Amino acid sequence: MSSDLHFCTITDLSAQLAAKELSATDLMSAVIARTRAVEPRVHAFNSCDEANALTQAAASDARRDDGQSLGPLDGIPIALKDVIAVTGQPLTASSKMLEDFVSPYDATVTTKLKNAGAVLWGRANCDEFAMGSSTENSAFGPTGNPWDVTRVPGGSSGGSAAALAAGEAIAALGSDTGGSIRQPAALCGVVGLKPTYGLVSRYGLIAYASSLDQIGPFARTVEDAAIVLGAIAGHDERDSTSFKTDIPNYRAELATRRGPWKLGIPKEYFAEGLDPEIGAAVEKAIAFYKSQGCEIREVSLPHTQYCLDTYYIIATAEASSNLARYDGIRYGHRSKNAKDVVDLYFQSRAEGFGAEVKRRLILGTYVLSSGYYDAYYLRAQKVRTLIRRDFLNAYREVDALITPTSPIPAFKIGEKSDPLAMYLCDIYTIGVNLAGLPAISVPCGFTKSNLPIGVQLIGQPFQEANLLAIAHAYERAHEWSAKTPNL
Repeated sequence: MSSDLHFCTITDLSAQLAAKELSATDLMSAVIARTRAVEPRVHAFNSCDEANALTQAAASDARRDDGQSLGPLDGIPIALKDVIAVTGQPLTASSKMLEDFVSPYDATVTTKLKNAGAVLWGRANCDEFAMGSSTENSAFGPTGNPWDVTRVPGGSSGGSAAALAAGEAIAALGSDTGGSIRQPAALCGVVGLKPTYGLVSRYGLIAYASSLDQIGPFARTVEDAAIVLGAIAGHDERDSTSFKTDIPNYRAELATRRGPWKLGIPKEYFAEGLDPEIGAAVEKAIAFYKSQGCEIREVSLPHTQYCLDTYYIIATAEASSNLARYDGIRYGHRSKNAKDVVDLYFQSRAEGFGAEVKRRLILGTYVLSSGYYDAYYLRAQKVRTLIRRDFLNAYREVDALITPTSPIPAFKIGEKSDPLAMYLCDIYTIGVNLAGLPAISVPCGFTKSNLPIGVQLIGQPFQEANLLAIAHAYERAHEWSAKTPNL
């Protein structure tokens, strides 16, 4: 039995569990020990329920003893971002507004993971209400990047990415509204997949921007990501935006889809602002695909320059609507200083929300207000259509696009105090959400300072099997995913 169980893949661990070389209880105990050892420096979790996790692991062992294994995820510890509901567990969105809230129900992805036998472990830290790119906006303190704990892990799903990279979980779920899975995956040196909008149910996900939010997996390898995606994907009647489509065996498809593929290089994504070391690493990834017989073409996404503006109008407008429910009356933080009912509403929101959430709510309320709706929100929706059309036009020529994931490597905690500078960290990821497409970030190198670099592959709608196969082809020929931080 490996002494580094916490750094093993789902693929390896599920084989050991099936062969009875390892028990789920031993695996969970190893992950708990690792978490106790490194969590004070990383702060990947808002809370952990060790007793509950060990109970789940024991139940997995009992199933295997009875010959009733539920599949490759049975007994595997998976962390969940603290915006995904788990019955009886805290659901805080890393906000004082929900600091004492305990979920009374399971999200659909939670139910699916339970049905697959996964051990649900830890409430992963994140930017408050998933609004941020660094996990510094959490009301419970920032998360450190396991490769350098003085640096950010990315965001908003930074806790999920850091937990996985640090060996505090074997896989994790996050949510991606403008890059919140892919960007932290790149900065932490793990695989992060944002599925097509509608492929994975959002029921039980605390809403930020409902037309952009999507739950997806973090994993050590593309194969592991395929396993988790297969468990959580599928239509859900409780989510009106859930799409009815056949769910293939993503893991099996990796072995059958071999390419070569036609890959597009969006010229707008290799412009000013891209860190030279990241640009060089991505160019090497492109060269690898070319060496494997893939046809590489330059394509244009002409409306890319409008992505950032469009995103921050639509996302903040939807956030303004979604977060109106936190009023200090029904649930969540209630001010003790209010003079009357109206003051209760104002005081509760002022005390419960952090600065970045307030900033986005004010902007969102403004663009929806009388006299500005047509000028901002309606126009942004029209530009969003043009952005999606750019991608679909490109897919007439190529199977997928290849780009950097983040323009810069992990930066120091507290370094970016200017909100606009922070927003620019998502410049290569937000277009995917506006267009509703699937995309994956895969490790592709390190900077001279030993900070991870990620390459992003953007696929066609509901073509995750092809996207995963393209990513797997690169990963299989490189050792980046096997590297782990020295904590």
